[in-house]
Amino acid sequence: MYAIVDIAGKQYRVEKGQYLYIPYHEQAQPEQTLTFDRVLLLVDGEQVYLGRPVVEGARLQTRVLQHVKADKVLVFKKKRRKRYRVKRGHRQLYTKVLVEALELPKAAQPLSAAMTAAA
Repeated sequence: MYAIVDIAGKQYRVEKGQYLYIPYHEQAQPEQTLTFDRVLLLVDGEQVYLGRPVVEGARLQTRVLQHVKADKVLVFKKKRRKRYRVKRGHRQLYTKVLVEALELPKAAQPLSAAMTAAA
């Protein structure tokens, strides 16, 4: 079972037990549980649940592990023959989470059933 989830404007393909680096959540503390409800697509074996735009009632349960920084990105500017050089670095903040569960409501209908009902 896997899902496509929208977290802070970015889409991720997630499975149960997977580690995920999401944009920094300032309020989240380690060992805290986060729930995301913007599930765009959910695949359970042969069943496909497609959201319009989200799958109603589907949720992603995660546990915050730690806050981390990405590798340093160097920004170097130079204008030749002008004695101008600037070297700066940046490290983006991320929150590392563990995907604990993908929840699907009992009333959700797979894509094939929805297509036959619409026809």
